[in-house]
Amino acid sequence: MITLNINAQVYQVDVPSDTPLLWVLRDILFLTGTKYGCGISVCWACCIIVNGEPEKSCDFTVGAAQGKTITTIEGLSTMSPDPNNPINRLQQAWIDHQAPQCGYCQSGMLMKAAALYLERAGEDNPIPSDGDINGAMKNICVCGTYQRVKAAIKAAGHP
Repeated sequence: MITLNINAQVYQVDVPSDTPLLWVLRDILFLTGTKYGCGISVCWACCIIVNGEPEKSCDFTVGAAQGKTITTIEGLSTMSPDPNNPINRLQQAWIDHQAPQCGYCQSGMLMKAAALYLERAGEDNPIPSDGDINGAMKNICVCGTYQRVKAAIKAAGHP
């Protein structure tokens, strides 16, 4: 049995330790917000946050996940109790700026944006610049809504 801490809940799964976490999230725990995208670990549709860092769940094994704190898109709104934390404003900013088109990649985009704000926490100006956003957001979006995503990320930083 492998014990996982996901979205502040403890789960036990009976799978081989080399099983990609993506399949455990989706097929065993039914946390289907994390998406399967490209199949070759480049698109970031499967992005989760592990111990504060963005990870691709398609190539992150359950064995590596054991003992770590994992957040999926389903737990994004519980990452901080502070309503003024930019992470808590990301989803509304996505809506306000109409960031998604088809929406398939958006959970991965939101998780990468949350990881960017985690990285910038404690800085004098936690709002990321265009360069910061371009450097962090490696997600692939077939619809090409990158400008709206960038606007939403910046907007989330303004209370």
